[in-house]
Amino acid sequence: MNGRPNIVLVHGAWADGSCWSGVIERLQAAGYQVTAPQFPLTSIADDVARLRQVLTLQDGPTIVAGHSYGGHIMTALGTDAPNVAGLVYIAAFGLDQGESLAALLSQGPTPPALEHLFTDQQGFMWQPQDEYVQHFAADVDPARAKAMHAAQQPIASPIFSAAMGVPAWKSLPSWYLIATQDQAIPPDAQRMFASRMGATTTEVPASHVPMVSHPEEAAQLIKTAAEARTAVPASQARK
Repeated sequence: MNGRPNIVLVHGAWADGSCWSGVIERLQAAGYQVTAPQFPLTSIADDVARLRQVLTLQDGPTIVAGHSYGGHIMTALGTDAPNVAGLVYIAAFGLDQGESLAALLSQGPTPPALEHLFTDQQGFMWQPQDEYVQHFAADVDPARAKAMHAAQQPIASPIFSAAMGVPAWKSLPSWYLIATQDQAIPPDAQRMFASRMGATTTEVPASHVPMVSHPEEAAQLIKTAAEARTAVPASQARK
């Protein structure tokens, strides 16, 4: 250990761990130990179990950063988040107890990036390529966006109706990067999440994937969180 927290990065739906590559390079260059595992997206229980598995491998306090549904996964750690010293939401869901993704998304018009999802015979939801390039990753070079689409991991549809338990952000300090041009999670919804969790907040003119189009800003917010929690034992990392 170099006295700095470890970093665990949690990808969301229709993405994978490689979407963090620009952020990983910057964090590693700054001397951080970084892990960006793959998540099955088969159920919230399975995804939280994978996150816990990775957290047990960390050798000290850890900052967890989640993008989109990845924020939902880390929120679902609840009050039992061993080694976790802080949470960083990157254009991510930050639901409160009893809320579900489906209920939240039903409160307004379907965001452009989610209008044409299709479900396969096994109940997994996929993104069409055109919508992915034009809306989901709108400010990413189209060739890169097509490569991201090719590597997308679909998400099991029952995840959207699962209710959140006690959210981890109620007992852990939080940071939030709002993507002001997001066409998947409306920016005002992101501001609401950030406000009610009392997060340290910054905004960036990005699509739904700011860790890809603005990796410097995403990495900087994660570093800010890590620096704020440096040398704070995990047992004392609660708000």
